[in-house]
Amino acid sequence: MSFLWGVMGGPSAGPQPSGAETIQKLCDRVASSTLLDDRRDAVRALKSLSKKYRLEVGTQAMEHLIHVLQTDRSDSEIIGYALDTLYNVISNDLEEEEQDDSEEENLTKVDDLGSQFTEIFIKQHENVTLLLTLVEEFDFHVRWPGVKLLTSLLKQQGPQVQQIILVSPMGVSRLMDLLADSREVIRNDGVLLLQQLTKSNAAIQKIVAFENAFERLLDIVTEEGNSDGGIVVEDCLLLLQNLLKNNNSNQNFFKEGSYIQRMKPWFEVGDDNCGWSAQKVTNLHLMLQLVRVLVSPTNPPGATSSCQKAVFHCGLLQQLCTILMATGVPADILTETINTVSEVIRGCQMNQDYFASVNAPSNPPRPAIVVLLMSMVNERQPFVLRCAVLYCFQCFLYKNQKGQGEIVSTLLPSTIDATGNSVSAGQLLCGGLFSTDSLSNWCAAVALAHALQENATLKEQLLRVQLATSIGNPPVSLLQQCTNILSQGSKVQTRVGLLMLLCTWLSNCSIAVTHFLHNPANIPFLTGQIAENLGEEEQLVQGLCALLLGISIYYNDNSLENYRKEKLKQLIEKRIGRENFIEKLGFISKHELYSRAAQKPQPGFSSPEHMMFDHEFTKLVKELEGVISKAIYKSSEEDKKEEEVKKTLEQHDNIVTQYKKVIREQDQELEELKQRITTLMSQNEQLQATVTQQVSQIQQHKDQYNLLKVQLGKDTQHHNSHGDTFQMNGIQTEEVSKLKEELEEWKNKHELLQGQIREKDFLIEKLKSSQLEIGTTELSSQSSRSGGLDHSNELQKELEMLRSQLQLQSAEISQLLIENQKLQVMNTTADPVLGDSGAIVTKSSELEGQLEQQIKELKSEVKALSEEKESLKQHLDSSSSTVAILQDEKIKLQQEVAESKKEQDDLLVLLADQDQKLSALKIKLKDLGVPVEDEDDIESGDQGDEDEDVEEEEQD
Repeated sequence: MSFLWGVMGGPSAGPQPSGAETIQKLCDRVASSTLLDDRRDAVRALKSLSKKYRLEVGTQAMEHLIHVLQTDRSDSEIIGYALDTLYNVISNDLEEEEQDDSEEENLTKVDDLGSQFTEIFIKQHENVTLLLTLVEEFDFHVRWPGVKLLTSLLKQQGPQVQQIILVSPMGVSRLMDLLADSREVIRNDGVLLLQQLTKSNAAIQKIVAFENAFERLLDIVTEEGNSDGGIVVEDCLLLLQNLLKNNNSNQNFFKEGSYIQRMKPWFEVGDDNCGWSAQKVTNLHLMLQLVRVLVSPTNPPGATSSCQKAVFHCGLLQQLCTILMATGVPADILTETINTVSEVIRGCQMNQDYFASVNAPSNPPRPAIVVLLMSMVNERQPFVLRCAVLYCFQCFLYKNQKGQGEIVSTLLPSTIDATGNSVSAGQLLCGGLFSTDSLSNWCAAVALAHALQENATLKEQLLRVQLATSIGNPPVSLLQQCTNILSQGSKVQTRVGLLMLLCTWLSNCSIAVTHFLHNPANIPFLTGQIAENLGEEEQLVQGLCALLLGISIYYNDNSLENYRKEKLKQLIEKRIGRENFIEKLGFISKHELYSRAAQKPQPGFSSPEHMMFDHEFTKLVKELEGVISKAIYKSSEEDKKEEEVKKTLEQHDNIVTQYKKVIREQDQELEELKQRITTLMSQNEQLQATVTQQVSQIQQHKDQYNLLKVQLGKDTQHHNSHGDTFQMNGIQTEEVSKLKEELEEWKNKHELLQGQIREKDFLIEKLKSSQLEIGTTELSSQSSRSGGLDHSNELQKELEMLRSQLQLQSAEISQLLIENQKLQVMNTTADPVLGDSGAIVTKSSELEGQLEQQIKELKSEVKALSEEKESLKQHLDSSSSTVAILQDEKIKLQQEVAESKKEQDDLLVLLADQDQKLSALKIKLKDLGVPVEDEDDIESGDQGDEDEDVEEEEQD
């Protein structure tokens, strides 16, 4: 035990063992001791020596400490000592007293040592899995050291440990429980652990996000006081950035979970903004960066747009604009706020319109855009702030033609405030464009170029701007003033800005090119600049001059005789040389600053001297460099062919535009016809339903009529049994004659209806044949219209069939009414016992009257439908279409015609049923004793009845 006394500080006799010997003895004790207390004391001693003798403890004791973690899990104290010892060995955190003058060398050695020990530890994946299991323990002395050790492993060998945790069952979910720990120390270290775990690993980021990390982290930020919180808020914000940055899935989940709305309280800044703490500045800076992560231009356009709209609807943009216009806000926070607002409004018309309406709290109120531009052209403002304002102005004008028009309108003579009481955005840009500060010149030129970006109308309107140079001199145009300053040989930055403005202005605007060429000094200046052999600083200006000259050739409409395309090409060939011109033009894209500017929209310059190129201008150079090179080598014949091709293309475009207009009109007509057909189909369905209802009502009346006939037959027999045979026979004879007349009349009507049906069929066949003749003479594109007419003819035929059916039913009902009236007459002459049946007959007649009224209404509806069908037919005959897409509609209409034919067959079956029912009625009349015969036998039947009557009279 002497070595233990030496380690623990107790007295010892004899020479003291070295550190390595002591560690060796302690390792032997951990490995061989059977008592838990002895092993615990040995591990505690190793912990105390692990910082001073890190290398020795790591090389000799790591295996034994891992064995302790595996076998002694029941004792939390020894587990805690073992975890602390491993943490001291693996971690690279140096104690303050160990730091000296050779700190860098020590840090390098320590980093290597920690990385090596980490690699040894994670070589066996079971060790990391064991550590994850220990982190689940609730005991503070086990969980906290385990969290720290796992964090240190991730710092040393992040990707390897991430992969082990990712494949471990429920590995990430176990670590997420740390955020719910009630002990703040463990919770805060858990946040640090998740920071290391989620670095550059999209799979783990998604798992952590779907484990409700956003909700828990935002709750922690709220509990800690939002931006007024401590370093815990900073750690949570860093973790949120890890989860959202470059992870579209998590960004969408964050937006869909309505977590953007919970960010609004972060930016509530009071009136008194004095004395911001460093931690608050850091927290607010990270919060602004988090908003920028969601609306970054590098995200997919759809995701960025949806987040921008969410930021506006929840009021977050309004809150950011409040900070923007507040006083006392630190400069770096103000700069980051401007950058954040820039990306929130970039390319979003709704947000851009709101930003245009924001006013600064001044007297009188000024638009926020004007206030920001005043800062941009003020050389006393910080460089980063001026860059941020320029970026904000660019984002405000990005894909915003309305905003571009408003900016340019402040420069036009008709809209300039003559009183001079207020400063407009255009006046500030002109002031910056012609100031003595080269950075203001460059920023104003780039801002004005963005006001003209992809807007040929504004490029032409800007030619009207006139500037007063000095008293007594006539005003000059803005274009002329820019070229004058360019030729005066100002600073490189100023000339680069003006050349970018001119290139943007003249590109895709022939009128502006003509105005530029109208000044006879411009072309000699450009050729002189390109032809000279200047230093490296001037090479960029030479390249831009070559680009401007190339634009003057490519977009030249040859309206000026002295500066036609061919003459300008000859000028280049004589004074510069084509190869030399192309070489100078290539100086732009080969420049280092050009490559930097092309990477992202935000100006990211380390110093004012590096501000040379704009992101949007790099796109223009990339687009024009190739076409200008080709245009220089083209001959006059090729130019003529190209012009002819352009004219032909313009003509084709005009033709296409006309066809599009015709197609839109025909689409509208087709849509109207579809709606009408849909209406007719619905009316047809209603009529069919009505017919079905009428059929059911007719069946009910027939049943009632049959019942009345049975009752009347019984009453008649009872009356005859009392001796009134002669009277009843007389009544029956009169009834029989009348019924015969009625049957004859009904048959005549039936024949008349059959003739009308044949006439309608003949008319339909005639229409079909005429339509077929018309279809053979029309173009193939009109075949779809004929399909629509066939459909309409089928509907007409169906409606005619319905009309004939209704007429037959009406005739049948009339017959039944007459028969019921006759039976009522019989009923009145019969015994008073038949009073009940008379009431039934009265009720039946009322129902039949209602039915007759409904049939009349249906007839009127059918008539209206037929008229509407006729007008539809005329409209279809006069219409023509060239739309190929109507072929699909033809197929659909054919399907509908098939369905209508099926319905027509059903109606024919229904008519057949009606004929069967009429036959049944004849049979029932025969049962009553009325001799009802067929057409062929009517005459003979009538003669036989007369003979019978004569015989009866003779007998009497």
